[in-house]
Amino acid sequence: MSDAQTVPDVASTAAIRSQFPALEREEGGKPVAFFDGPGGTQVPRAVAFALTDYLLFHNANTHWAYPTSVETDEAIDASRSALADFLGGDSSEVVFGANMTTLTFHLARALARGWAAGDEVVVTELDHHANVDPWRALEKDRGIVVKAAPLVAGAAEVDVDALARLLGKRTRLVAIGAASNAVGTINDVARVAALAHASGSLVFVDAVHYAPHALVDVKALGADFLACSPYKFYGPHAGVLWGKHELLESLDAPKLRPAPEHSPDRLETGTQNHEGIAGCGAAVDFLASLAGPEGEAGDRRSRLRRTYAALHERGERLFARMWKGLAAVPGVTLYGPPPGAPRTPTVAFAVKGRSSEDVARALVPRGVFATHGDFYASTLVERLGHAEDGLVRAGAACYTTGEEVDRLVSGVAALARA
Repeated sequence: MSDAQTVPDVASTAAIRSQFPALEREEGGKPVAFFDGPGGTQVPRAVAFALTDYLLFHNANTHWAYPTSVETDEAIDASRSALADFLGGDSSEVVFGANMTTLTFHLARALARGWAAGDEVVVTELDHHANVDPWRALEKDRGIVVKAAPLVAGAAEVDVDALARLLGKRTRLVAIGAASNAVGTINDVARVAALAHASGSLVFVDAVHYAPHALVDVKALGADFLACSPYKFYGPHAGVLWGKHELLESLDAPKLRPAPEHSPDRLETGTQNHEGIAGCGAAVDFLASLAGPEGEAGDRRSRLRRTYAALHERGERLFARMWKGLAAVPGVTLYGPPPGAPRTPTVAFAVKGRSSEDVARALVPRGVFATHGDFYASTLVERLGHAEDGLVRAGAACYTTGEEVDRLVSGVAALARA
């Protein structure tokens, strides 16, 4: 069944692919299949145009009276509104920064100014270390105690019951990933948030790998703070932090004295990447545009819902094809939940007798670009027994095709036989 037949009101894969110039690239005489989306997706023309248009025609600093400065303020406000629709929050709750990691360090420092030595933060062994090490830095800086919720034995998922047992009177925050960037596991964040709030603690959600595959709803997730990375959903290299307005207003955030006191500006230190911010909003609008034009197809949030529903369906089919194909290859071990379980269309695997880098290099002449290593989820990869050789990771994006999946599988099969 074709994409158009399955979801007639959302753009077909062919129509989507036509918007990505990177897909015209060839390697070894073959069109490149980009499976590196979990580390950063390709960018459509509309996003690149937003960056260049800003730089060439509107470039200025903010909050002054002349036209290009006013236009810069308007571009930033427009992108805040787009990200607010994307996350299900308010534009006053959207903070831009260099990347999720930097924003998380900044938030951790601000929160810890109100905490005391001996207060506790709970993290998980499943997470990317951008949602672990900023909190661990507080052990040294502020005497905060960090506890790690373990994985379920033999599985790449958080032991939520064990996490619940770590919560206590001194727990100040639970930091959890909505989805594992390494193996695709989707966590029951709402359940964890309910447990955390019942203990009196805040909840920080790393939605970097989740946001490209499931439409974020900060209220449904129960988040107090949430971070994501637009370059994982077809935007530029930038970071976004969402926080409840009253919490952003109350944070003792490190800032310059003359800088604004109101949120979200009070968390944005120094001059921001204005062109990148313009591109962030354009990435959201690109996703919304796949469901049709504004007005005719509903408001931006409604169009995003339809786009995500269609892409989720396609992603599930592509992932099942990847999983089934790779599972049939002798010597290949797959990690993470199987098809049908809550997960993203990201597969992680190892080939017996080969390092993950060897596998990734061997796929290049076939025009297949996949990532390798621990993906900064080093605790998880160590627990899975691949601290030295790493894992190979391949993720489906909105432009991925069944032919590309088959090319990945046949490349791995050829290498396993060699």
